[in-house]
Amino acid sequence: MKILIIGGGNMGLTYAKSFLRSHITSEQDMMILEKSPEKAEQLAQLNIGTVYGDPAECLTQADLIILAVKPQDAPDLFRLLKPLVEEQQVYLSIMAGVTMATISAGLGAQKIIRSMPNLPAQIGMGMTAYTASEAVTRIELVMVQNLLNTTGKTIYVEDEQAIDATTAISGSGPAYVFYFMDALMQAARGMGFNESAAELLVSQTFRGAVELYSKSDFSCQEWIAKVSSRGGTTEAAMHTYEEKLVHEDIIAGAQAALRRAVELGKG
Repeated sequence: MKILIIGGGNMGLTYAKSFLRSHITSEQDMMILEKSPEKAEQLAQLNIGTVYGDPAECLTQADLIILAVKPQDAPDLFRLLKPLVEEQQVYLSIMAGVTMATISAGLGAQKIIRSMPNLPAQIGMGMTAYTASEAVTRIELVMVQNLLNTTGKTIYVEDEQAIDATTAISGSGPAYVFYFMDALMQAARGMGFNESAAELLVSQTFRGAVELYSKSDFSCQEWIAKVSSRGGTTEAAMHTYEEKLVHEDIIAGAQAALRRAVELGKG
């Protein structure tokens, strides 16, 4: 199976490295299409496949084409690719907000899989939701799932609208976590800790909390209750968060991300 990744940015590079590291494909069967000559030259030095600058040189060779470009670049990309698209090719898109119907109309392709990964895919800890058009066969879907699994966990969703919701939760989610971590690091520095100590205190606390959650059956609220004691320090912090409506604001932020994902899909 020959794979073409269109776009040599963070996610495109992550996929190429993950697929090769897992031995699910070979360097000989990996191709990358990158329009920037400077970026293409850099990619060519990484031994992750053959790098091209013109779709006419590579698109017809590919069985699976991964669209790893910014959603705003989709219309121009579709116009460039459409004359070269072949019926049996499978197109896997990670473009936020761009619907399968839009991709099908833009490319004239029928076999489309739409997914939403997130940044931790770079270290094999990603979360990817995906769905597929009716033309995609069971074998093709399993093939793509195996590829996506090299970057972390995956979940298949029947309703394409769930991909936009995934974008708002897990796609943008790492930024929410970093935002909270940054605030705690700032608080730690304000309490007298130096930069490195503040980073260690916060990063290890997050790492440990996630491990506790993942290795138990307790809910988040149950864990909060376990950490809290009546009249204690945790309770004081939680009361402040409740007064400031932090919980509601986090939900509002995720809803804003969802609205933007839908807007991107409408062009």
